Amino acid sequence: MRIGVMLRAFEEQGGVGVYTRNVTRHLLRAAPQHEFFLYFGRRQDLGAFAEFGNAVERFVPLGNKAIWDQVKMPIRFYRDRLDALFHPKFTVPLLCGRRSVMVLHGAGWFIPETRHYWSRTTRLYTRMMMPIYCRRAGAVLSVSEITRQEFCRRLGVPESKITTVYFAPGEQFAHPVDRAGIDQVLGRYGLEPGFILTLTGGDRAERKNFATILEAFRIAHAKRPCKLVVAGRGCEDFRERYAIPDSGYGADIMFTGWVDQQDLPALYRSAALFLYPSNMEAFPIPITEALASETPIVTSDAYGLRELAGDAALLADPSRPGDVANAMQKILENDELREDLRARARLRSERFDWGRCSRETLEILEAVGRR
Repeated sequence: MRIGVMLRAFEEQGGVGVYTRNVTRHLLRAAPQHEFFLYFGRRQDLGAFAEFGNAVERFVPLGNKAIWDQVKMPIRFYRDRLDALFHPKFTVPLLCGRRSVMVLHGAGWFIPETRHYWSRTTRLYTRMMMPIYCRRAGAVLSVSEITRQEFCRRLGVPESKITTVYFAPGEQFAHPVDRAGIDQVLGRYGLEPGFILTLTGGDRAERKNFATILEAFRIAHAKRPCKLVVAGRGCEDFRERYAIPDSGYGADIMFTGWVDQQDLPALYRSAALFLYPSNMEAFPIPITEALASETPIVTSDAYGLRELAGDAALLADPSRPGDVANAMQKILENDELREDLRARARLRSERFDWGRCSRETLEILEAVGRR
């Protein structure tokens, strides 16, 4: 079978990028009997899968995304005589019939509490086009059950059309980190173990609920001195944006800036807890990373955060800093609870596996390709 993969999101650093890179690699491993045509939007990404004999890499200059999806990809689809076409993101080429598969990474555009994160133009475009994409696709994957339910309920997509397939954290979390490696990473960032870890980014402060993180830390810090490590691209700007030097506890908040993906396992394993009271996420990869690292978690009792964390985290109302702080204190003050959460995380993390993800994805691609 000849399967195409649209890789214009290959270089993205967020969850979609992690998914795109890993699911492609694991599909290649899982199906050596199939030939995969990999379409990159940037020339410099060519060679990313050169070690696979069943990979045929193509450069299709990106330019305008809509033209890439709806004009350039149908041309490649028919020229390369593909049986199925997989897009790890939200769209499908409308001219490829029903032999395409796309992935839903969230429904935030349609949810009243979170739709303001996107421009009105984006919301209108998505509301207009997403039902069309779902109808034209041969099959649709969803990264979480809550996302599948939201699309079925709000857009009227038939439940039989969407299949939930969980993915997993990056492969670096599948390998143990020794003490020397942890010490080396901590030294690189000037950290001592036992901190509270949170991940965010300069352009996602509201979505990641950073104001609540700060207030919850202030409450917890007043009762028990602790340190907060904030990691993510552009987070250094928060120091001035949130007047942290004048807060009275600013000396105990450290900003690492962007953290190399290979360093993340050491940070998680060095943390006393992972704090992630995000307002809304469909598949919060940091939750799966913390689970794989057996790090106690405080997260939101909402959407995909609750779905992924299950009983391996303490859940709190993300709109109430006091609730978040209380959950933090329970973990910081209770050794038995911390060990219980670590054990639960170890079991919970088994649900998120790239091997399973690639097998389930491949079954759907093969079914679509046989039509």
